[in-house]
Amino acid sequence: MAYLRNPLAWHKRYVELVYDMPSGPSSVVGRSAHVALQHFYGGIDKEGAIALGLEYLKNVADFEINFGRAKTKSARRAKRQSMEREYLQAIGFYLEKPPKYKKVLGVEYIGIAKVEGLPLPIKAVSDLVVQSAVDPKGLDIIDHKFVDTFSSQGSQKTLFVMQAIFNYYTVKKNFGKPVRRFIIIECKKSRNADGRPQLRKYVIDFRTFKQEFIIFNRLIRDATATMAVLMRVGVFLPNPSDMFEGENSFDIYRINLPPEDYDAHFRPDK
Repeated sequence: MAYLRNPLAWHKRYVELVYDMPSGPSSVVGRSAHVALQHFYGGIDKEGAIALGLEYLKNVADFEINFGRAKTKSARRAKRQSMEREYLQAIGFYLEKPPKYKKVLGVEYIGIAKVEGLPLPIKAVSDLVVQSAVDPKGLDIIDHKFVDTFSSQGSQKTLFVMQAIFNYYTVKKNFGKPVRRFIIIECKKSRNADGRPQLRKYVIDFRTFKQEFIIFNRLIRDATATMAVLMRVGVFLPNPSDMFEGENSFDIYRINLPPEDYDAHFRPDK
């Protein structure tokens, strides 16, 4: 997905292994909440889980955060305090009445699977792998998202469908059981003024999937083939419209311009 969004940023991170792109405050808050839920569903009580998530947030260095317009020390300190409040409110919403599962089989499970017909293995991280509530012989995969607004497309959102299939293959391969559903639970970080629930659930039932798997496999094959060509050519284009890494990728593209390009095309005196 990173490659489709921004080939140059993908090359920097996954080929050159340079991980220096700062994350936005919202992303850091979301990761902190994931840490809390990882510990909560791993067996720690609510208070302990919340504390561990907050500890994670506090230990994220300033250079790892894109503070935007907050340039001074005092402005960054104020932004950090705002992030802590946002985290505590969001995780508080979730843990006020957390979803319960009969049996949790995996927490933050990292799986790799070789899929027939695909040239490369695929990898996915599953927030939770649980015994399915609708099929005692099957599994459900749970994914948590901490959001500013609920997704309008729900379970039909293409990104959710793609993520679901990645998780389907890795969990089925490594747990050796049928995977019934992929469940996305969105937690809205700001309080709903109308008192509506802060959590919203979207369910993807794999029994209804057929065309989605065909499209997924084709996309993986096509993306892999395109990557192989670009690796040989050595040209990766930036995506300036990428809201996360657009500016950074364009800066890299600018830095990598050879001197002859300036000599050939930049003639301020003409």
